[in-house]
Amino acid sequence: MRFLLGIFEAGVYPSLTLLVSTFYRRSEQAARLGAFWICNGVALVLGGLISYGIEQMSSKDLPKWKWIMIILGSITAFLGVFCFFFLIDNPKSRALNLNAEQEILVEERMRDNAVIRTTNIKREQIIEAIKEVRFWCFCLSCLFINLQNGAMTIYNTQFVMGFGFTGLQSVLLSVGAGGADIIFIVSAVYFVHKTKQTIYTAIGIMVVNILGLILLEVIPNQKAKLVGFYLAWSYCAVYVLMIASVSNNVSGYTKKIFYNGMIMIFYTIGNRNYILSDLSISLNTLITLGNFCGPLMIVESQAPNYIGGMIGYICANALVIILLLIVRRKMAASNKKRLSVMPNLITQVEDDLSDQQDPNFLYRL
Repeated sequence: MRFLLGIFEAGVYPSLTLLVSTFYRRSEQAARLGAFWICNGVALVLGGLISYGIEQMSSKDLPKWKWIMIILGSITAFLGVFCFFFLIDNPKSRALNLNAEQEILVEERMRDNAVIRTTNIKREQIIEAIKEVRFWCFCLSCLFINLQNGAMTIYNTQFVMGFGFTGLQSVLLSVGAGGADIIFIVSAVYFVHKTKQTIYTAIGIMVVNILGLILLEVIPNQKAKLVGFYLAWSYCAVYVLMIASVSNNVSGYTKKIFYNGMIMIFYTIGNRNYILSDLSISLNTLITLGNFCGPLMIVESQAPNYIGGMIGYICANALVIILLLIVRRKMAASNKKRLSVMPNLITQVEDDLSDQQDPNFLYRL
């Protein structure tokens, strides 16, 4: 069952990313993707509250861990059916009842997005992506970011219990992790909107993340370590901005799908079952390539500081900063070259050109 859950869930993130890149201008995509990923923070908050509520139940008919499966599974099934019938997946859908003026606006947005849907698979765009240094930098950044994500998600409650709180207190305090997630994503989107610098903003937030991990190790007061713990959740905002950069800066429908699919291979592997502290609440979570390796860096004998794992995450996040700088340098060099030579070729979005093939394409840094 966990294998099937992984299969059916694996397509959700890349599909929604493609929908955002289809419907919204490149300048709007960071905010829309941020809103989408904020739901992860909301889920952490609601999940913690639901877990706490279930622990207070006195049901003898079903184990408590089964209730969370029933509650969350029912919500997921309902949303799946609702989206199947009502989610519009084409900006020119007849359900939108567009008039002539609105259709012109849609055409302008599609030209800005540089996305045209096609059923043709262009092998040359896949080969082009594989040859790009930027492509592998993004994939490895995804892997390194999710090393920490694997531990922060799975051992969320255990970390808080290590600060001296009880099991139930830990579940409630872990709700704050969802709040921190939301705050950092909103802040990231705001700074990108103000500065127009997606990658530099991501790097700045990653520095905050590293600071949080360091504070987790150096603060002597166990309960005060919550400050570092909440700061360490800033990595979620970095991942959102990385996905936004991919959405903004990869054109060509085949190439965009390939980029998103490969990043999700680094992100998604399967499902894993784990236990949350003394509550014995069994949850299924999507484990990623980074998430699969990340929890293995948490060694029980090093509790409660887990010095080995934290050093590993700090090094991985430092590598993310280097990789993102390489990505930005490559795209900035390409922009400089294209701006120095005015192209005579007029391209159309219907041509379905990749960002390398289109001489008029400028990267959003």
